[in-house]
Amino acid sequence: MKLLALSSAARRALLNGRNCNRHGSAAVRPFAAVETRLLCAGGGNGRFFYWKRTMASPAEAKMPEKEKDKEETEKSVAESSYWGISRPRVVREDGTEWPWNCFMPWETYRPNLSIDLTKHHVPKNFQDKVAYRTVKLLRIPTDVFFKRRYGCRAMMLETVAAVPGMVGGMLLHLKSLRKFENSGGWIKALLEEAENERMHLMTMVELVKPTWYERLLVLAVQGVFFNAFFVLYILSPKVAHRIVGYLEEEAIHSYTEYLKDLESGAIENVPAPAIAIDYWRLPKDAKLKDVITVIRADEAHHRDVNHFASDIHFQGKELREAPAPIGYH
Repeated sequence: MKLLALSSAARRALLNGRNCNRHGSAAVRPFAAVETRLLCAGGGNGRFFYWKRTMASPAEAKMPEKEKDKEETEKSVAESSYWGISRPRVVREDGTEWPWNCFMPWETYRPNLSIDLTKHHVPKNFQDKVAYRTVKLLRIPTDVFFKRRYGCRAMMLETVAAVPGMVGGMLLHLKSLRKFENSGGWIKALLEEAENERMHLMTMVELVKPTWYERLLVLAVQGVFFNAFFVLYILSPKVAHRIVGYLEEEAIHSYTEYLKDLESGAIENVPAPAIAIDYWRLPKDAKLKDVITVIRADEAHHRDVNHFASDIHFQGKELREAPAPIGYH
């Protein structure tokens, strides 16, 4: 009887050990060693402590901080390259490490500051007038809320300005898939616009730290604007692009006022953020005034692109029938 009881106990322990090994990850089994076997013999509770012990083993607890950091770095490198996906070493022109993941050196550019900032599309028909009046009405609450706090205004508006290019590019992308036709480069052109506007936001966030209520306002405004513009683009792309063209005209005006306050000393001309210096290839000693100048030039280019797109639609054509201004910042 004693022999039978010992045999039965050994069989149960063996089965529990198998269950524990089956539930354990292959990546953590080597760290369990003898301790794992002892804990597995404890049945269901053993499995819980097995995981707990392997995630924080005594050897790891005694490991010095520097060795821990080194091991974590090695693990992260191994994990990122496990599937053959790892970021190649990217450097600047001077050989220093490229610090940004949100854009690469080949996505940077030198802005064209010679663009005409005074151009204005005069409303010619009913739809143009609707677009123009809509933008003028949208400007009223912005002026009331932000007044002359142009940093906060720019941060807020850039969260909205990056929406139209993404919506237009997305809908053209889906249309291209449905109809098995090329877009004439307009998908890329509109997504470039959205990305450029997003970089404006990333720059402004470095300069203006948004408060909690400004973040809440961004959520509300972006949610309303995205859905409204999505529906409008489906119903009338020509009106949608015309509205964006007029929005960009207002952006040029706002950044011009921003520059006036910088020149008068009402706003401190602080050093340019590092992200802006790398993105626009600005001099290392660039100031905020230089950043606002190049952002204003970007907005002028977006103005031209969207008025151009609207004119194509007003002529009864599709965007793909005209060459897209790819790379036209």
